[in-house]
Amino acid sequence: MPFIDAKISKKLTPEEKTELKAFFGDAIALFPGKTETWLMCSIEGEKNIWFQGNDDSDSAFVEVKLYGSVDTAASAKFTGAVCEELEQKFGIPASRVYVRYEGGKDWGWNGSNF
Repeated sequence: MPFIDAKISKKLTPEEKTELKAFFGDAIALFPGKTETWLMCSIEGEKNIWFQGNDDSDSAFVEVKLYGSVDTAASAKFTGAVCEELEQKFGIPASRVYVRYEGGKDWGWNGSNF
């Protein structure tokens, strides 16, 4: 039950959003037992993001919510992969990307909770 919420300061084309969604679909497998099959994504571009008091360069905030606990080693790999993808493909400096993780057991789907 992963959910990825990406907020990005630069404008993204529909194709770029699809490309980023595909990246997240592959990268979520870095977490044990997680696959794109249950992944839900929200990707928003053109967000007003100030970092270190300015908006001189593009920035991104990526939030990853997982059913269960967050594997620390997997989250470290995921952060590296996200920063590399955003920098190389979208021109967002890794130094202006935050990635936040949250795990939990209270998830509902299809009218009931897991």
